[in-house]
Amino acid sequence: MNLLQVTDIRKKEGQEEVLKGISFTQQSLQKIAIAGESGSGKSTLLKIVAGLGQASEGLVWFNGKKVKGIHEKLMPGHPGIAYLSQHYELRNNYRVEEELAYANLFYDEDSEELYRICRIDHLLKRWTTQLSGGEKQRISLARQLATSPKLLVLDEPFSNLDLVHKQTLKAVIADIGEKLSITILLVSHDPLDILSWADEIILMKDGGIVQQASPEVTYRQPASPYAAGLFGRYTILKQSIFPDTQPGLFLRPEQVAIVAEGGIPGTLQRLDFIGHTYEAEVLVNGEVIVVHIPEGGMAVGSEVRLGLKHRDYWYLG
Repeated sequence: MNLLQVTDIRKKEGQEEVLKGISFTQQSLQKIAIAGESGSGKSTLLKIVAGLGQASEGLVWFNGKKVKGIHEKLMPGHPGIAYLSQHYELRNNYRVEEELAYANLFYDEDSEELYRICRIDHLLKRWTTQLSGGEKQRISLARQLATSPKLLVLDEPFSNLDLVHKQTLKAVIADIGEKLSITILLVSHDPLDILSWADEIILMKDGGIVQQASPEVTYRQPASPYAAGLFGRYTILKQSIFPDTQPGLFLRPEQVAIVAEGGIPGTLQRLDFIGHTYEAEVLVNGEVIVVHIPEGGMAVGSEVRLGLKHRDYWYLG
């Protein structure tokens, strides 16, 4: 049986249809991430799933029971589902341990393990006003987990975090699933944050689902230029530039290489250092191909030759 079943969810706000028939299922311990541009309906969908919003049509079932919307019950929310928004808050003038004691269903030993998993066990004696934004978020997360949920719903958990706190939170989320056996559904405005974590990615645009697949398929075989662009730069060739290929060939920068012999000739138009590699733009037969190269040192305007690293081709019209 599915842990979560979302069926034909629609949401209207005035004359605008914010959600347009969203359907998907989630198994126990399956990690699902929802991504898409701002305004695509991601956060609205998450609130409906958690019982904190109201669908105009459609149903959400969790663990065999209907999730009621805010117009269908007195207290919003649903038993067994914990929801953490990007606008988390802690009470002022409280110690962290006092803030966490509220609604904590765990025994002391289990609580200690939860605090270690959330990387907050060293913060328990601090006042809530002495915490950084990333620390406050992890404490808010621990407070939600202390209710012993089966499903954790996270709305934009990585937004407004610096790189250090983002990496810490990624480790925390991974441990929550593995060590606490909690199923996680999250929304991210930056799809690159969830490629290494998710079992399945749902891409949304204008209130609908445009692609639902594994991270590898989503990245290497996007359903549209919109889906492709969410995960970084790419090239769609209008001509059959490379041997044995057709127009519409889809290429990520790492799928192309500058080669010493063979390949096709082109002119280096731009070269940028992007940290882990260099990103080059090469003009070939009037088309710009983006390619990642390990070293710089080449002059803009110089002639280079390009080759494909593999023949697992994907085409987008």
